This record gives sequence, structure tokens and C-alpha cells, in this order.
Amino acid sequence: MNDFTFYNPTRIVFGKNTIAQLDALVPAEARVLVLYGGESARKNGTLDEVRAALGHRNVQEFGGIEPNPSFETLMLAVELIKREKNDFLIAVGGGSVIDGTKFIAAAACFEGDPWSIMETHGSNVTQALPFASVLTLPATGSEMNNGAVITRSATHTKLPFMSPHVFPQFSILDPTKTFTLPEKQIANGVVDAFVHVVEQYLTYPADALVQDRFSEGLLQILIEIGPKLMSDKQDYDIRANLMWTATLALNGLIGAGVPQDWSTHMIGHELTARYGIDHARTLAIVLPANLQVRRAEKREKLLQYAARVWGITNGNEEERIDAAIAKTRTFFEGLGLPTTLSAYGLGQQDVDAIVGQLAAHDMTALGEKSEITPEISQRILEASL
Repeated sequence: MNDFTFYNPTRIVFGKNTIAQLDALVPAEARVLVLYGGESARKNGTLDEVRAALGHRNVQEFGGIEPNPSFETLMLAVELIKREKNDFLIAVGGGSVIDGTKFIAAAACFEGDPWSIMETHGSNVTQALPFASVLTLPATGSEMNNGAVITRSATHTKLPFMSPHVFPQFSILDPTKTFTLPEKQIANGVVDAFVHVVEQYLTYPADALVQDRFSEGLLQILIEIGPKLMSDKQDYDIRANLMWTATLALNGLIGAGVPQDWSTHMIGHELTARYGIDHARTLAIVLPANLQVRRAEKREKLLQYAARVWGITNGNEEERIDAAIAKTRTFFEGLGLPTTLSAYGLGQQDVDAIVGQLAAHDMTALGEKSEITPEISQRILEASL
């Protein structure tokens, strides 16, 4: 196991009717800005609950944060904060709203060009406004980590950043808030969480027994509950397990002391930035092809994944790896997520365009060993056609 430092200061408040605890958790004198995406948070009553819990505090709202939060929209919120002197932010929504709020929290305190936060992947962030989240869509784990991904619409650039200054102070997780979500968003959440685990687990052996078993358990939970989530939309326990699994998939715990890949995400980001394909759906396209192209480098962990996660023990090693990749593809497609570029009307010319974007964004040494060149990315994308 590699050396590591694990730090996660986010308080999790989990369960039914927990939004009411905002009153005890937010400073009484705070000038609060509540951030959200579309109108669903208002229509389903979540925004009203948040406002009621905040009582007589000075509260303002900023809506319209996109599913892939855009730098342009987020900077409007930064301008509002500077004008109104808000000093505490609350993100109400899923990973996109929380990611956007992280950037806003950092940019509101930043001297210089805020886009440089993204260009340096957060290394130049020295402070941020305090913020919290009320999670309504389990998927990204952003409610308990210090990372975010932001898109600059003008240039079709989608980049990640991380900073210890943008951990949420606390996050409220009420599984009942997922009851009204469209089936597509729930399916996306399952796949997003699944691939988050895979990016930290399916690399090469590091003798990290705890992290491996945690990861395998999370993957098995998602495989077990995924189909149930599609058929039973009001089962509290199933929704609760999805919400907590998605949080644990990317709160730093299973990634401590182990090599991490993230090439599926980096390639997927370019598909979202250029073609607007949902983030999770880009992961469903890229991951099976990525595993196929890089099966030699990932051989030991692929065999472990086949046996421990899918129960595949029959056949020779190549057959077991084939079966594990096929099972992964079938799982995604069973949730309604296509696993090919052609399903979205994309072809070879689009592969070439995406590889060009990867090179332009300096994504030229991806993967757990930094060995994925643009040429290998091209092979992965062509395998996904």
C-alpha cells in the first residue's frame, strides 16, 4: 500500500427530514446565498424547506446552474456575491450544482483571472467562502469531497480542480429527495458512482486489502440495487443505499494509498464538452472500451474484478476478462445507458476531434501510470464505436 494522508472534514447529516437541521448548522448571522439548478428544487418543495429552515437569516437565491456547470454562469453568481456580500453558500441539487458552488466559493475570494483556478487544477486556491450542500441527486460524491469539474462553454473546455479549501462544511442527505427524480437521472447516478469506484480500483495490485474489499462491496451494492431502482421508485432503503454508496465512492476513502486511473473520466469530459452527452453516459461509452484496449496493463485486477465482483471463475484468464468486460457493458445497457459512440450518431471524424481536444487540453499522459498517449486514447475511442 502506498503512503497516504486521508483528510475529510465534511459532516454528513443523513436521513429523513434532515433539512430542518440547517437552522442549527448555519451561523445565525450568515448572509446566505442558496444555489440551485433548474426549477425542480422549487417545484418539489426542497427550496421552500431550505428557506423555512434558515428562518430569519438574510437569504438570497441563484438558480440556473447547468448540468455541466459553465464558467460563464458561475461568474454571474460570483458577481452577485461581491455585490451583496454573501458569506455562506448552500448548494441545493446534485453534483453539478455542488461542483459549481465549489468554484464560486473559491472564485469569490480569488485575486486575478478566476479561470486560472481551472488551468492550475486548483493549486492556486488559497481560500474560499464556507459552503454546505443539500443533496438531491446521488451520483458524484461531490457532497463529501474537495473536487469539481467546470466547463467553459466558449471554448468547449471541461477541466477538473481540487482544493482542501472547498470541502463542504456539511452535507444534508435525505433519500426522500430522490423519489421524484426521473429514471434517467437515477440510472446516470448508478453508473457515475460505479465508474468512480472502478477508476480507483481497477488499476494494478497495491496490496491495499481494505480499499479493494471496500471497492468490491460498493460495486456489488450498485449491481444489486441498480435494477431495483428502476422498478421501485419509492423504496426508501434502496434510495438510502444508493445515496450513501455514491458518497463513499468518491469521498477519498477507497482511493487512499492506491493507484488511480481517471482516464475514462478525462476522455468522457471531452465528449460532454463537445457534444453535450450526459457525464455518466460518456463513462458508459468509454469504460468498456478502455478496459478492452488496456486489458494487458490491468490484467491482474481485471481477473480479481471478474472473480470477486461478478463471480466469474470458469474459463481461462482471457475468457474471464472477456466475460467481466461484457458483464460491465450489459449492466450499463440494462440501466438504459448505451455503450457505443454510434448510439449517439458519432463516428470516426468525431473520434479524431476528441483526440485533438485531449491534446489541446494537455491530456496526453493519462492513466494510473501516465502512459495513455493521444494515440492510445484514439484506440479506446475507436473501440467504442
